[in-house]
Amino acid sequence: MIVLISYQQDPDRGIKMSDSKESLLLDRDSAHLIHSLHVSGAHDSGKVWVSGEGSYLIDANGDRFIDGLSGLWCNTAGSGRSELAEAAAKQMSSLGYASGYIGSSNPRAIELAERLAKITYPNINHFFMTSGGGESTDSNIKLARYYWKVRGKPKKTKVIGRHLGYHGVTFAAMSATGIESYWPMFEPRMPGFSHIPSPYPYRYDPTENAVSQGIAAANELEKQILSEGPDTVAMFIAEPVQGSGGVIVPQEDYFPRIREICDQYEVLLVADEVITGFGRTGKMFGLEHWGVQPDLIQFAKAITSGYFPLGGVGISDEIATVLNDSNTPWMHCYTYSSHPVGCAVALAMLDIIETEDFVSQAKTKGAHLLVKLKDALMDHPNVGDIRGLGLMCGIELVKDKTTKLPFNPSDDIGGQVNRETIKRGMFSRVRGDVYCIAPPITTSEDTLDDIANILGDSVNAVMQRQTMN
Repeated sequence: MIVLISYQQDPDRGIKMSDSKESLLLDRDSAHLIHSLHVSGAHDSGKVWVSGEGSYLIDANGDRFIDGLSGLWCNTAGSGRSELAEAAAKQMSSLGYASGYIGSSNPRAIELAERLAKITYPNINHFFMTSGGGESTDSNIKLARYYWKVRGKPKKTKVIGRHLGYHGVTFAAMSATGIESYWPMFEPRMPGFSHIPSPYPYRYDPTENAVSQGIAAANELEKQILSEGPDTVAMFIAEPVQGSGGVIVPQEDYFPRIREICDQYEVLLVADEVITGFGRTGKMFGLEHWGVQPDLIQFAKAITSGYFPLGGVGISDEIATVLNDSNTPWMHCYTYSSHPVGCAVALAMLDIIETEDFVSQAKTKGAHLLVKLKDALMDHPNVGDIRGLGLMCGIELVKDKTTKLPFNPSDDIGGQVNRETIKRGMFSRVRGDVYCIAPPITTSEDTLDDIANILGDSVNAVMQRQTMN
């Protein structure tokens, strides 16, 4: 474990860390770059990553950090995978780009679609490629609308999502996203989007006489469909495990009931597998945990381990048949759809996923990490919930464990814990006061133990400081 030197005098050079190589790069960065979630000044203490080794990131000062969130949930194979770099270089040397419009194709795209058909849900055998998750969300929204028009039900245009769901920030995807902080700067949102409560086992409060918490949470969808009018609702979009919203694992009976409701009211079930796809949860795809098949899926991130921007949507046989029989073009297209280099990297990544058995790794290592996190933190008076599925874990901090009373947002408890973990050599993200953990699936058990220890020490440091204040 390397403990970082932060804002201290360098005894060898006699200068402050503000004069470090990383600080100089950050000065150059702030002069020209606008970042995701940009706010002036917030990047001043940021990191400049220059290399990676497996489950570690290395900054411009040479300090190593555990990659606690696989970049942004995507780098499941870890850094430095030569197989992925070689696949990209080989494809670039023969065909660096080709259009994916109708009338053009390439061998890598064809091979990728064939491979995906073998590993996705049995009813999903047709694929449209995008550059990432947000594009995939927009593509499914447009596909659902088109499908219902072809079916002679043009009023079915509305989208229902969930609070704390994340589906990207392109305009339609942002409207489907249920994290409200993404909305105010850009409202009014697109009409026709609504949200139901998350199943959130730690906080969802079912009505009296509910059969179960999971069934009650699922029945929120039926209520919303009836409120909107069943003849107007095109699709329900949901992550099998809500990731960016705080790693929310649903109840066992939640998604089977969701499937029943969607079937009853002719609403397409769209599984957002951008985070949960390709082994992350201990299954190849998330809804497999509950024996449910969606009508559409969307994927990105782990399909290339983040080494190339590639995403896509998976389409059920029934929907594909309707589209093919319509004999009218689906007027939707992207310049980089079916990009040959992205598809080549994805094929190499699927080889890694299968030969290294990412599904079993995530299941086994995720169980190990959850035990270690509970050993380190379960008895802490300010740790309300420790949850996870596969190598996705969330630790929720509360002011009062008995009542589940949250901290005041102005206390910035989650932010404080995050800064403490960075000091101790781990880099991840928080959602409010939920610390999210999703390291590369290749992470060793020793490093998983370090993750639990670092987080335990960081929580203790913040809460001790809070008590003194």
